Amino acid sequence: MEDIYSLKFSQISRLIGEGIKKERLTQNITQQDMSDQINVSVSSIKKIEKGEICSFDSLLRVLKRLGKLEVLKPLVESVDSPTLEELKDMVQEAKAGQRVRASGKHLRS
Repeated sequence: MEDIYSLKFSQISRLIGEGIKKERLTQNITQQDMSDQINVSVSSIKKIEKGEICSFDSLLRVLKRLGKLEVLKPLVESVDSPTLEELKDMVQEAKAGQRVRASGKHLRS
């Protein structure tokens, strides 16, 4: 496969959809069974498998059902949970109508 960064987003979406379909078939799960189990319409599953990923929630549900959420684990692990004090500050800033901006500091080294 080419370098993923050289692909168009539509190509990446199509490849993700094909991978999801392959995994679903490997696990011998029908689109209808998956739909029933994760509360996502069959038409949405068909669209995802064609690379038409328009709902992040549906994609997450499909990945979870297939046991493939670990592909997102590096993103989740890279986020530090804010402290209670930081949460309070964020709420106060939001109430004041101020924008919350990135500090430019890396959360983890």
